[in-house]
Amino acid sequence: MKYKLLGNSGLRVSELCLGTMTFGAEWGWGSDFDESKKVFDAFVKAGGNFVDTANLYTLGTSEKMLGEFIKADREHFVLATKYTLYDRMDDVSFSGNSRKNLFRSVEGSLERLDTDYIDLLWLHAWDFSTPVDEVMRSLDDLVSTGLVHYIGISDTPAWIVSQANTMAELKSWTKFIGLQIEYSLIQRSAERDLLPMAKALNIGVTPWAPLGGGVLTGKYLKKEKGRIEEDHPRRSEKNLKIAKEVVAVAKKLGVSPAQVAINWTRQQNQQVIPIIGASKLKQIEDNLACLSFVIPAEMMDRLNEVSKIELGFPHEFLQSDMVKNFTFGGMYQKMDFEK
Repeated sequence: MKYKLLGNSGLRVSELCLGTMTFGAEWGWGSDFDESKKVFDAFVKAGGNFVDTANLYTLGTSEKMLGEFIKADREHFVLATKYTLYDRMDDVSFSGNSRKNLFRSVEGSLERLDTDYIDLLWLHAWDFSTPVDEVMRSLDDLVSTGLVHYIGISDTPAWIVSQANTMAELKSWTKFIGLQIEYSLIQRSAERDLLPMAKALNIGVTPWAPLGGGVLTGKYLKKEKGRIEEDHPRRSEKNLKIAKEVVAVAKKLGVSPAQVAINWTRQQNQQVIPIIGASKLKQIEDNLACLSFVIPAEMMDRLNEVSKIELGFPHEFLQSDMVKNFTFGGMYQKMDFEK
């Protein structure tokens, strides 16, 4: 395992992050305490120090388990959790991005995690009702108290993230150093605005679902109960075609499809630290083996081609020869953009 500085910070994190949404069986899936500990131990043995959870995961059990697992060597781990999602249904005070819910939620997470501080606190999802300045000032206050060391943002439009970090910089508040998004070979929408924004602002990216909900492992290409399961949005004809190419590349390299899918996210032209999760020991061991190889350029090209998306307006418009001719007065081909 190698280590990276997360975004524009000095925070040293492993090149893979362990997601712990599977720690606990309260949601009808996931793993019990013993199996979760085996998954955690395998990640740590491989050199992992970056662990991710959230207040709502398995109704709080994930935080409780993780807190127990890291307690013996708390300072070694970079502990990330989230606020926004509800802790109590049918009560407006127990969810959202407000200052009130932020402080309430963090207090609950600290208790469940049995720790005095959170290394990285994510805003879990934008609620479109809390002012940006309230969010950023409140997060900065938490950092000032020492209860939180760094902040990140998840599942939020690029224009809001850029507005928030620009405001924080102007007011000398704490800025987001991490961006958590869905990103995989079957979900490349983030390439339109979120990824370019993160690169421009030097924000580290930690994608969730790099395996596309299991589609990229190839398991849905097999007939189950006499049919191929295509009744889920992720299991569309296009996505299954992408999965077939992943399986083909994996076979050629002598690795698993899951490892190929994870490495595709890691081999982007910016900092990407995928979140890997598992409910069984053998799954995390397989995922961790992605560290042993690099996908060759020609195979990356194959994967990029089969999964490509249309960037749409204004990206394709601005890259057209007509617009380049207009904006550079016919001199585009003679421009040297290296700085």
